[in-house]
Amino acid sequence: MPAVFDSLPLESLWLGLLGALGVVFGWHWLARRLDAWRRRRRARRALAAEDAARVLLARHGFLVTHAQAAVDYHLLDDGRPVKVELRADYLVEKAGERLVAEVKTGSRVTRLRHGPTRRQLLEYQLAFAADGVVLVDMEHSRVRRVRFPLGGHHR
Repeated sequence: MPAVFDSLPLESLWLGLLGALGVVFGWHWLARRLDAWRRRRRARRALAAEDAARVLLARHGFLVTHAQAAVDYHLLDDGRPVKVELRADYLVEKAGERLVAEVKTGSRVTRLRHGPTRRQLLEYQLAFAADGVVLVDMEHSRVRRVRFPLGGHHR
């Protein structure tokens, strides 16, 4: 043990160790509380956005037929079926088309160049066997009809 510790009473070393552990656990507890608060705030914001999106969709001529629509589909993993469960914000209709509407808040996730958003919309179109998808951008109060080129052409 280094000579500096020789001059300290054993109780001081234990108190220092306990203090350090207290700081570590305190930071951990605080980080968990902060994370939980952020998740709750994000969920409240998402719910409020979905409510506002319903009004925005109606204003753009879409008829909401289902909210929180769910569908299951199966894909094959080396020949073995894998069940996938999806839930979309809304199913809507307009001009004879059946579409899936996804509500997004935040500047990055509302961009079609954002891969996770784009792949989510494509999966919704395929899984719900919809004519297409609608991206409801609540950051800019925009409703965007998105079409994917399936089979090498646009539907």
